[in-house]
Amino acid sequence: MSQDLNKTMNGTQPSSCYWNPTAEKIGKTFAFCLIFLVSLAGNTVIGIIVYKTKTMRKPINFLIVNMAMSDLLFPIFAIPPDIQWHYTKSWLIGGPLGQTLCKLVMFLPRVSLVVSIQSLVLIAVDRFGAVVLPLHSPLISSKLCPFFILATWIIAMAFFSPYLFAFKLDVKYTGGLVCRLSWKEVFGESSSHHYFFVPILIIFGLIPLVLIAILYITIYVKLKSQKIPGEQSANARQQRQHREQNVLKMAIAIVLGFAVCWLPYCIYMFLIFFSSDISWSSCTFQYFSVVAWFMVRINCAMNPCICLIFSRNYRIGLKNLF
Repeated sequence: MSQDLNKTMNGTQPSSCYWNPTAEKIGKTFAFCLIFLVSLAGNTVIGIIVYKTKTMRKPINFLIVNMAMSDLLFPIFAIPPDIQWHYTKSWLIGGPLGQTLCKLVMFLPRVSLVVSIQSLVLIAVDRFGAVVLPLHSPLISSKLCPFFILATWIIAMAFFSPYLFAFKLDVKYTGGLVCRLSWKEVFGESSSHHYFFVPILIIFGLIPLVLIAILYITIYVKLKSQKIPGEQSANARQQRQHREQNVLKMAIAIVLGFAVCWLPYCIYMFLIFFSSDISWSSCTFQYFSVVAWFMVRINCAMNPCICLIFSRNYRIGLKNLF
């Protein structure tokens, strides 16, 4: 990835696209700080609520907490460099510490993304088992849940481990430092970052979303026609379906929020990698890059809000904390 691409991905724009560059910097800094604080507070609160409320210690809530912890990781390592980049275009820390931070800043946010996607799939599988197969053993039991959660992190770290080798601190022509992708230098001239990026996008983007859609459509159809053996009372059946529908609405809202927030970024990355007709300096493309970049970061702050809006248990848990 070239230096210019690093600049584009960090959201810098030509000053000619903005009537007041200073106001633009201040506005972006304020927005980044707000997203950072909401994400930090919201995801931490979700974890504390589940930890302190015994009745909520269920697989689906553990998976939501796993997603919350990954959403914590993303802004911690992604937003401070975003803010810094608006004021100075050089990497501020050199030496072994700077080299380590360069690798972690590029590695951990991507790990966070893949952990979140896997958590969404596991949540859909858990809901599928609860609604479609209610009389069978849970597909994700309380005993197996920790192993599934651990697996999400191991898989994510394994897939993105090449970034720990490919990103390095380098000296720019101006004398400053830059954290850049040295893919061909590390893996050979015959290797290409394109061949790494596309399979990752398919494996952890397209396939999971298709699988999630199939599972939730099946769940929806089942809820519409469900009549559970052994629940002869219409009132009991109605109450159970109401609980399942509330949890389902929350899960679907999280998935839709994720898809909406990440779709502009995926389009943006495809344009970068596969389109040779883009005018990089055009204001239209620069505005789109800003929207894509902000939407990704907004998703980290959105999930806790969705949980509190759609789940009465989370609202009660938040009230009990205070």
